[in-house]
Amino acid sequence: MRVQSSSWLARLVAVTLLAPFALGAWADESSSAGVRWQDLSPSQQEILARFEPRWEQLPHARQRALAERAERWASMSPQERAEARERMERWRSLDEDQRRELRRRFREFKSLPPEQQARIREHYERFRSLPPEERRALKEKFRKLPPEERRRLRERMMLPEEPTPPEKEE
Repeated sequence: MRVQSSSWLARLVAVTLLAPFALGAWADESSSAGVRWQDLSPSQQEILARFEPRWEQLPHARQRALAERAERWASMSPQERAEARERMERWRSLDEDQRRELRRRFREFKSLPPEQQARIREHYERFRSLPPEERRALKEKFRKLPPEERRRLRERMMLPEEPTPPEKEE
C-alpha cells in the first residue's frame, strides 16, 4: 500500500509541476491561432472582402490584426472614418524616410511617461482646435524660426517643464 501511495504522490507532484508548462504552451498556441473567415462577423467580412480569396494563406498574426482593425472600422462614425481615410492617404503619400522618422518619433513618444504623453496630446488637441488660418500662421511662424530656436521649441513641447509656482507673499 505504501508503494502505491508514494507512486500516486509522485504522479501528483509531477502533474502539479508540469501542468503550468503544458497550459502555457497551450495558451501560446491558442493565442497564435488565426481567425477563420467563417468566424468573422458579416461587417468584418464585408470590410475585408478583398482578402477572402487568400485569407487562409495569410499569417495568423496578420489575420488577427486585420480582424481587429475591421472591427474597429465597423464601430467608427462616418466622420471618424473620413478622418481615418485622410490619415491613411497622408501616410501613403510619405516616402520611406519620412515614414521611418514618424515611426521613430512614435516610439520616442511611447517611451515617455504617461504625464508627458498627456501634455503632448493636450498641446496637439489645442492646436487642432484652432481655426485653419491660425494653424497655418503658427506653422509659418515656426518655419521662419532659426533652426536652433525650432529645436529648443520642439524639445520644450515634447518635454515641457513644469511651471514654477508663484512665491507667496507674507
